[in-house]
Amino acid sequence: MLAVGRLGKQVAAHGARFHAGGSQTRSRVIVTITAIIAVLAGFGIYKVTSGGSAPPNAPVSSGAVTLPGPFRVMSITPAPGSADADGGLPVTVNFSAPLSRNSPMPSLIPDVAGSWRAVGDSAVFTPAMPFQPSTKVTVTIPAGMSSTAGHQLSGPRVAAYTTGTYSTLRLAELLGQLGYLPATYELPDLGMRIASQFDSSSTGLAAQEALAYSPPEATFNWDQGYPASLQAMWTNNSYNVIIKGAVMAFQSEHNMTVNGTVTAALWRDLFKAAAAGQNNVNGYTYAVADQNDPETLTIYHDGQVVMQSPANTGIPSAPTVNGTFPVYEKFLSTIMSGTNPGGSHYSDLVQYVSYFNGGDAVHYFARGGYGYQQSLGCVELPFDAAKQAYPFLTLGSLVTVTG
Repeated sequence: MLAVGRLGKQVAAHGARFHAGGSQTRSRVIVTITAIIAVLAGFGIYKVTSGGSAPPNAPVSSGAVTLPGPFRVMSITPAPGSADADGGLPVTVNFSAPLSRNSPMPSLIPDVAGSWRAVGDSAVFTPAMPFQPSTKVTVTIPAGMSSTAGHQLSGPRVAAYTTGTYSTLRLAELLGQLGYLPATYELPDLGMRIASQFDSSSTGLAAQEALAYSPPEATFNWDQGYPASLQAMWTNNSYNVIIKGAVMAFQSEHNMTVNGTVTAALWRDLFKAAAAGQNNVNGYTYAVADQNDPETLTIYHDGQVVMQSPANTGIPSAPTVNGTFPVYEKFLSTIMSGTNPGGSHYSDLVQYVSYFNGGDAVHYFARGGYGYQQSLGCVELPFDAAKQAYPFLTLGSLVTVTG
């Protein structure tokens, strides 16, 4: 007798491969053989045996072994009590004997679109749309469920599990696919096969939701036109400043509040943009303010240096803080006001203003010269340079202050 074990194990760890010059950092996704078979077989669960004939009320796949003892539930997948379940995979209830075709089926709360069917000794629910993240799913197995031999469960059973959150890796993949990262992105064939299971969804978004739980291994090819300091800020599969800036850029282009916060609404808009091919229209900008004398501001756009200018940064009593920050607000002109180190008040008109860290901004301010510490924390530029920089420093663009 040949037996193929039950399928339905979830995709385990996720990872991404990033290439830069002659080195590469790898974090591989581990996909179990059973999960791959489940995908290619439409998430079916089968046992293959030889010999015998199917009774009239046999399930779709007959020949499953009947275990000794009363008819009972053997296991539930995802496991009851689990708190990080993949909401795109089927729900499977395994029994001690083959199910009758006339048996009632379990029920789920929430009531997600999909269908139950008897497959050998299992009841399998295949969702048409994945469950939402961080959702408690309750599985109710009625006492009336019966085997091909006519035996019924002695009583009902209720179990629950919770779906996990969407993967940060998939967030990066979507942002890279849409052009919001300084790298090109490639979706491997495995991801396309997983996605194809949901292509019939009327919304067209189910495949994207499924991939958000269990993203395939991805390849990001970093653009070599940027300084190494940019890629050095990347941390694999975690929310870092590069992802935050990309999220803010996406929010800006899609008329959302620009704050870098990953919400359900952000995910929905990302799914829609990916399905519609709505790529980043502003390109990718990275700016470096170097506080070493002579101080400069260099702007990179789509892998090319598009501007370099002398700049002023903060005096010792009001320094420009080192670090990397995304641009969060912009004005063609505005009034900056505050208190000077000596205690006097100032209220100055400034132009071509791009705020990136608290009250610090890149902007024009009239000075007798540029290239050394003069400001109260901002990065000051000559008029022509500020005017040139302004359109490149779109919301979400990263500004690194160093030196």
